[in-house]
Amino acid sequence: MTIKPLLDRVVLKSVEAEETTKSGIILAAAAKEKPEIAEVVAVGPGGMVDGNEVKMFVNVGDKVITAKYAGTEVKFDGEEYSIVRQSDILAIVD
Repeated sequence: MTIKPLLDRVVLKSVEAEETTKSGIILAAAAKEKPEIAEVVAVGPGGMVDGNEVKMFVNVGDKVITAKYAGTEVKFDGEEYSIVRQSDILAIVD
């Protein structure tokens, strides 16, 4: 089975957060924030959303930065994913 997002939705898989700070301090699991950089796993087809035509600008494999509390967290086949609207994606990371 696969996840196929509808309309302007995008399925993301979080990129692992850093275990240490830049100064070398090791972070406990509770101190880590939700990663804001994720990899695009699946992209919806776009189309009419709220009366407006939406064109999709992200592609599978892109690394993106999302809004901090964007999307819906889901578990699928033992993996954790976020499903967000394309408008919740702030930037593509090169």
